[in-house]
Amino acid sequence: MLTYSEPLIRAGQVLLILFLAWGLQRFLARGLNSLGARYPQLPAEVLLPLRGTVRWLIMGSAFMLVLERLGVSAEVLWTALTGFVAVAAVAFFAIWSVLSNLFCALLIITLGPFRIGDCVEVIESADKPGVKGRVLSVNLFYTTLEDLSEEGVGALMQVPNSLFFQKAVRRWRNGELPSPRNKEV
Repeated sequence: MLTYSEPLIRAGQVLLILFLAWGLQRFLARGLNSLGARYPQLPAEVLLPLRGTVRWLIMGSAFMLVLERLGVSAEVLWTALTGFVAVAAVAFFAIWSVLSNLFCALLIITLGPFRIGDCVEVIESADKPGVKGRVLSVNLFYTTLEDLSEEGVGALMQVPNSLFFQKAVRRWRNGELPSPRNKEV
């Protein structure tokens, strides 16, 4: 009987930790729900992430306690976690421009600030002309423009999608740039 008592005690402790974490999470979630009902000026956009954060903190703490009861050192877990976070941060910064262009492509496709066939100009500043051309295609990283300037007629330009959200963009829907002749003063 003595050989089975220690594993049974640990199993009971693990179950107790999980049950208490679940109960605490339910108690705090109900408290946040009643707080939201009592104060209607508190927006749901605040309560929902707060409930999620509380749930993850409680369950993460319970997970750490369970691992500690099973003999895993908290120091080893903390070292592994910080190492993983450091590597993830470096990787995130290394691919930031790629992720930015992917996200901007998604925004261009869903929001439609311009369409294929439109003429667009990315304005650099008040005294410098920007990139100007007819939109031929939009892919995950670049928007391809047909150059409409006098020195580059017919050339293709690939503009990173993120540039359309960093600069002001002028757009002509009919696909034709206004001619200087039509601008009589």
